[in-house]
Amino acid sequence: MADDMPRDNGTPRRRRELLTFLFLCVVLFPALSIALIGSYGLAVWISHAMGG
Repeated sequence: MADDMPRDNGTPRRRRELLTFLFLCVVLFPALSIALIGSYGLAVWISHAMGG
């Protein structure tokens, strides 16, 4: 029965998944967290500047 299954060489797919994972962990998530924290800090600063 195992011979009925098509054999798929997963090396290119595995490499693409690894590169995607590295991009998410090294580039996207840190950039999003910096943007989120920075926008929150800007909102707090503006609210204190306007309302005291």
